[in-house]
Amino acid sequence: MEPPSTDSCALQSAADGEPSPYGAGLFPFPPTQWEDDTGTGDNGPEIIVEDAGWRAVVPHVERLVRRASDASLVWMERRFSGVALVLPETIVLSSDRVVKKLNARHRGRNKPTNVLTFEPPPGYPGGEIILALGVVCREARAAKKPVAHHLAHLIAHGILHLSGHDHHEAGDARRMEMEEARVLAMLGLPNPWKSRI
Repeated sequence: MEPPSTDSCALQSAADGEPSPYGAGLFPFPPTQWEDDTGTGDNGPEIIVEDAGWRAVVPHVERLVRRASDASLVWMERRFSGVALVLPETIVLSSDRVVKKLNARHRGRNKPTNVLTFEPPPGYPGGEIILALGVVCREARAAKKPVAHHLAHLIAHGILHLSGHDHHEAGDARRMEMEEARVLAMLGLPNPWKSRI
């Protein structure tokens, strides 16, 4: 099952450098020094805004994606130390049209979906996460949540997929939902599964 969504604009997060109010007992986040938030930092995925509509819907979208990616990676490294993680090389903020084509070509489903993840080919370092603007916005609106919150959730969801998590079986889905909620807590965001966990 795909994560539900969110609706609105700006991300409401804990102040920089302070522990998350939702993450008591979790790792302090965000770090005191952020990597380059423009999407070209050396230590994180390249962030490509393919559909400019993302910038209209989520102000400073690259910064949000960088922070959600960083939080996901920090959580994964600490939670699953010793396990080889597949990190995203690229996060693409795209359109429904592009995601629909990719979903049909690679998954046999001729419709857009909120997020697609692609593991790297053998010998390459990182995977790719691609998000569809229209689907993400519609899901967010339906769930009455900010689009920024839903986008952060889907970044965590995609990174968990790249690292081998899945949600095809009920137990696996529950574990994945709990990991997503923990990542979002590090960002000071509410649990998107609150009514179910």
